[in-house]
Amino acid sequence: MLPNAQPRTSKAGHEVGQVPADMGLLCEEAATLKGVSRLSARLLIMNKYQITTANKKAVLVNSALSLFKEKGFVDVSVKEIAAHARVSQVSLYNYFGSKEALVAECAAIVMGGTLQKAADILAEDIDFAEKINRALSLCTGEFAIAISNYFTQEALSDPVLVQLLFKNINHRKRKIYSDYVELGKREGAIDSTIPTDTILDFIDALGAMGGTTGFDAAPAKIKHIYQLLLYGLLGEHKA
Repeated sequence: MLPNAQPRTSKAGHEVGQVPADMGLLCEEAATLKGVSRLSARLLIMNKYQITTANKKAVLVNSALSLFKEKGFVDVSVKEIAAHARVSQVSLYNYFGSKEALVAECAAIVMGGTLQKAADILAEDIDFAEKINRALSLCTGEFAIAISNYFTQEALSDPVLVQLLFKNINHRKRKIYSDYVELGKREGAIDSTIPTDTILDFIDALGAMGGTTGFDAAPAKIKHIYQLLLYGLLGEHKA
């Protein structure tokens, strides 16, 4: 600019070549909106992918359960499950890794309602001894009913299916029992010097005594086993 020369201004009153402050803000907002739009588009694509994946997994689990409950584990192939679900075998392996993993998902369906009931009992305002008594009875009796309702006798004659179900159900029961043990320790009902894992191992061992599969024990035998668990041979422990 020449000495003493006045800067030229536009009709809007801005110096020529200068971007108005409000225009700069508009440009920033436009760029931000463009970035948000791109992010929203990516999130939308991701959400659609996640929904599609979740739907395919659900269809595979339901198909596996339908076949397992009629034919057992050994007589059902991965190819058959995939065909029933109208999904490729590659997708099945990508989502679950193995046929055995599908049994774990089926076990979660079978026992889901019972575990929720056990969690509800844990939250009730009642004596701890009553809580754990009800939980132990629930987690044995109702599982046996659920298994017999879901699976045919033909399916349950397959020892591989029964052992896989037993293993996965015990794994999930162990988590809820752990919550009960920790509560019992906090309330002084369970000796806090005994490691929780040791107590859980003991419960598992007693559960296995209930029957060859854990699902077929007589109610009286289950009651006596859990009485031994809670009170031992000599009754309640006295210091």
